[in-house]
This record gives sequence, structure tokens and C-alpha cells, in this order.
Amino acid sequence: MTLYSRVRPLAFKLPPERAHNLGKRTLKAAQSTMPTRATLSYIYQYEHPALEVDLFGTTFPNPVGMAAGFDKNAEVTHALEALGFGFVEIGTVTPYPQTGNDRPRLFRLREDRAMVNRMGFNGQGMDRVRDRLERNAVPKIPLGVNVGKMNTSSEDEAIEDYRRVFDRLSPFADYVVVNVSCPNTPKQFDETSSDHLRRIFETLQDENDEDRPILVKVGPDSPTKSVLELVDIVLEFDIDGIVATNTTTGRDGATDSNREEWGGMSGKPLADPSTEVIRSIAAATDGELPIVGVGGVDSAERAYEKIRAGASLVQLYTGFVYEGPSTATRINKELVELLERDGFSSIQAAVGADLD
Repeated sequence: MTLYSRVRPLAFKLPPERAHNLGKRTLKAAQSTMPTRATLSYIYQYEHPALEVDLFGTTFPNPVGMAAGFDKNAEVTHALEALGFGFVEIGTVTPYPQTGNDRPRLFRLREDRAMVNRMGFNGQGMDRVRDRLERNAVPKIPLGVNVGKMNTSSEDEAIEDYRRVFDRLSPFADYVVVNVSCPNTPKQFDETSSDHLRRIFETLQDENDEDRPILVKVGPDSPTKSVLELVDIVLEFDIDGIVATNTTTGRDGATDSNREEWGGMSGKPLADPSTEVIRSIAAATDGELPIVGVGGVDSAERAYEKIRAGASLVQLYTGFVYEGPSTATRINKELVELLERDGFSSIQAAVGADLD
């Protein structure tokens, strides 16, 4: 039994959003001094050459990252690095501060090891995030920036929202993700229409003087045909990769009473659907388009399924809530065992193995 397994019942007595904020305050305190940060690194960081992934012009020390949503405002990137994550994706970051949806807006599905959220792009805005990155510096591990629009923006305004955040924060990023698949924001227009996506990608490519890798985050609920149409647009504009997937509005596999809450569900029930989206994209692109797999990753086995389906990297958030601070370390150690079992020399050698 781990220390976190003893503490978790106490944390779960708090409302989920309050527990999340308390956890972040704890991580901020832990990263505030070099000795405490070094102690975390000593306990949790795990290195192995088989785990390194060369992608987007940089080296990821391991393939397990923290997904967007956990550290929206870049407050605990150094603590997450110390906990053994191979990369961190901050955001979703909007141009200006935004309160998001009314509380309560985050719900645990304990029976399903899942969560439902309808946060609605709450955050401090791009300027606060930029100031924090300038003041605290970026972590040594790769940093992703997930960008979004204001909830009140029209279709034309949304294009400018993405451009503004990209312009302000891309200098700090190793890659940038355009989030057009969040199910928790007002639907003023079709964010995934072909015309809208083309306008976004054209605008960001024109803005991208430093050639930062640009990715797009897709949802798990669209028919395969729609996903493949998006892939065609991604290839048309030389977009660098896809994050698959966002949360789901479906409730398949969920039994907890909180499944009735509206919003996007993450966690264990999303594992198989998100892997199937990864497999479809990888098969359609002959494994040539980089994919970041996210959805239900709470173990090495789940991460490995996504890697073998075509993901070069994986992310988690809900798994961290249920499994605690040793999650990335445990997954990475067990991934090495799985690679050795199957005769792969590295994570990169295993990517897309089930597509053959």
C-alpha cells in the first residue's frame, strides 16, 4: 500500500475541484526550493534509454506526459518534471482570463475510476501564463501549450483568439496544440468544420515564423469518416501531429451515479475508444503522422496499447488523480519491462506494432 493510497480517501472527501487546487498548492510548495525539488526528483525520476522519444525536433526523456487541464496556468510544471513526467502540456490557455462554467463542474466517478468535467476553459489568460513562464523559466522537459478560444467568441473572433495565444506563448513551447474538440464550451459554431479548421491552420502557419510544431486535439465521439476528413486537412496544411483524444460526451462503460452529470468524461471508460481513434488515424496515415495518445492511461499496459496502436507519446490526467504522484514512474518502469518482454529496443520501435 502506497502513502497516496492512504491519503486518497481523505482527499476524496473534499469536493473534486477543491482537492485539485489543494494538490496543486502542495506541488507548488514542493517545487518552491531546490532541495525539495531535488528530493522529489531523487524519489520519482526514472531514466532508461529505451524510453527516450525523438519527436518534434526535441528529445522526450520518456513518453509519459501530463495532459492539458491539470496545470492550466503553468503553475507546477517543475514539480511535474520532478515527479518523472517526460513532458507537460499546459492549458487550455485563452487570450484573456475566463471564469468558465458555474460550480460544481468537476465530478468523480469512483466506481469507474473516471471523472466528468465541465470546466469550460477557466483560466488566467495568456499574459499571466507568459509572465509566469518568464519568471519561473520553462522546465527541462518538453513543454506543450494547448490553446483555445474565449467562450463568447464568434467564428471570426475565434481565429484571432488562437492567433493571439500562439503569438504570445509559442516562443516558450516545444509544440502547440489547437483545442477544437472540448465538449464543455458553448457551441457558437461548428469548431471542427472543414472551413473553420482550414482557416485556423492557415492563420497559424502564417504566424509560425519560428516553425513551432503545431498539433490539433480531436474528440473520440466523431464518426471515423469525420476523423479521417480532419486528417486529410491536417496533411494538407502540414500540421505536425494529432492529440487523440479529448474527453467524451458518451457514458459507455460508466456505472457510477455521477455519470448523469453533463460534461466530458475521462478516465478508464475512455481507454478503448481513444485507442481505436489512434489506430484509425495511424492506419490512415501509414504511421507517418505523429500521435499523442490520451484517454484512460493509468497503467503501463494501457499506455503500451496506445503506443502499439500508433501513438509515439501518451498523456494522462485522471489516472494521476486515482494513482497518485508515483504514476509516471511506475508506468515508465513497467513499460521497459514490456518492451524487453516483446523484444523491442525502444518505445519508438514499438510504435504502431499492432498495425503490421
